[in-house]
Amino acid sequence: MITIPPAVLSRVAKPARYTGHEHNSVVKDPAGVDAAFALAFPDVYEVGMSHLGLKILYHIINRRPDAAAERVYAPWPDMEAEMRAAGIPLHTLESFRPVGEFDVVGFTLQYELSYTNILNMLDLAGIPLKSADRGEGHPLIIAGGPCAFNAEPLADFIDFFVLGESEEAVDDVAAAVADWKKAGKPGGRRGFLARAAAIPGVYVPAFYDAAYNADGTLAAVTANHPAAPPVVTKRVVADLEQVAYPTKPVLPFLEIIHDRIMLELFRGCTRGCRFCQAGVLYRPVRERKPETLLRLAQELVDNTGYSEISLTSLSSADYSCLKDIVGRLIDQFKDQGVSVSLPSLRIDSFSIELAQEVQKVRKSGLTFAPEAGTQRLRDVINKGVTEKDLEEAVGAAFRAGWSGVKLYFMIGLPTETDDDIKGIAALARRVTDIYREVKGKRGAKVSVSVSSFVPKPHTPFQWYGQNDMAELERKQQLLKTLFKDRSVSFSWHDAHVSFLEAVFARGDRRLGEVLLAAWRQGAKFDGWSEYFKFALWQEAFREAGVDPHFYAGRERTADEVLPWDHLSAGVDKAFLEREYRQALDAAPTADCRRGDCSVCGVCQGLGVDIIDWGASS
Repeated sequence: MITIPPAVLSRVAKPARYTGHEHNSVVKDPAGVDAAFALAFPDVYEVGMSHLGLKILYHIINRRPDAAAERVYAPWPDMEAEMRAAGIPLHTLESFRPVGEFDVVGFTLQYELSYTNILNMLDLAGIPLKSADRGEGHPLIIAGGPCAFNAEPLADFIDFFVLGESEEAVDDVAAAVADWKKAGKPGGRRGFLARAAAIPGVYVPAFYDAAYNADGTLAAVTANHPAAPPVVTKRVVADLEQVAYPTKPVLPFLEIIHDRIMLELFRGCTRGCRFCQAGVLYRPVRERKPETLLRLAQELVDNTGYSEISLTSLSSADYSCLKDIVGRLIDQFKDQGVSVSLPSLRIDSFSIELAQEVQKVRKSGLTFAPEAGTQRLRDVINKGVTEKDLEEAVGAAFRAGWSGVKLYFMIGLPTETDDDIKGIAALARRVTDIYREVKGKRGAKVSVSVSSFVPKPHTPFQWYGQNDMAELERKQQLLKTLFKDRSVSFSWHDAHVSFLEAVFARGDRRLGEVLLAAWRQGAKFDGWSEYFKFALWQEAFREAGVDPHFYAGRERTADEVLPWDHLSAGVDKAFLEREYRQALDAAPTADCRRGDCSVCGVCQGLGVDIIDWGASS
């Protein structure tokens, strides 16, 4: 057990990140379990503690009598310096055991710019960074999450990946680890990896070889082990009613990013926005029953004492029983001072009644995501909403008492012109005008946030080359000149960050050496502007002899082998190609839940149906 000297804690910011002993944490005797997991989030405590996926894994593993799950987050650089100086290894918050003593270390991959933190955490734990260098006494290093759907940039470092939803897969992995250990670890690490490769949804990169063409494009990724399937397909939970939900989450001692109850209404999205990776990875839509949500909410309020319930999903306003559940939640909890919030709203699903309902207890901010400034470009990305939808939504919000809204847009989308950029400013001005029309005076506060489009694997735009950094910055400056009204605030994302995100999103195994070089030069917490150093990355690419523009900016042809072709989200590549062509024609594709099936292949291929309780009632 690690003991952190009080003097160390007194020298670091927010020491409560490292003290453990939080309410609802689970501490088991390591000698009493067969499979011990260290669940590792490659970012700081406040971010990791806000992640619902990690709470789900923690809950499901700890329900098993033969397994234990503990948590570890990336120490902030001040704490890392103290740990390295004092020789304190990376350790978990429950038992303060070194991470290197666990059977399994599981990373969640939410964002490409967290990859250097994974290497840093392995190094702090004293675990060899490359899987090929690990021996029988080292933990198995596994990873899951959306970035696992292009696992290749991390192929050298991770022993195996789990694709898709975790509730059932983690049970299979925990059982396999426990059985292997009880059997005396037959075959050693490689023997276990062969067992793991037979679990649906598990990808063991060492069991595959990558070959390249003379022009640097990928020729093939082929299995080299009999246990490895040619294509690994994601895991999916057919019915969310049948899996456990974490109603007793660990409560932090300090404020975290999402310091509230997260109530997941449903999983998946059938809107078909062509830039959205999550919309593909989590298909099809599967809703929880309103009665189940009310029960879960009651347990969460009882077990946490939180005063806010956030209704989370990819598009919460699309929950078919939303009006009903909002009303019932407010009725059930208003006397306890518990409010209900909706984190992001589609601009076509909003209603005056809903706006009034959610502000009864406490008014929270409103965020809309038009994504593009013109109708033409919204048709290209298949957003499926109009300017009239936005006008009606913000008008309803202003009449219901709000005075400000946040608007999210992207730049750099396929077929974008300067007229589309100018349309963003025009749309923001229109929102301020609506406030004046509703209120008879000025005073609206409109926050416009603009990110740069990153082409993501498994989407219709996966072949599209990202705008180069100079072009993205030119568009940002153009937009900046168009915001002259003080009631509109404008923020944008660093183009260098978006570029690096695109490189690793569409990268292959050759990027492993770049990651290693960048980490050795000091790269970490790349998602944090104060620590992001693009010059380090430029040097790392030079050192590894890799051209990053080959990955981010190159338009790819439909017949090119992609680094993620052997990792399936269940959606047919032919469907994605068809959607890309539709996009170039600005032709819409209907929501498959409300209109005709678009034959993406996921329901048929995975044997899972859409679950829509509003349609069935």
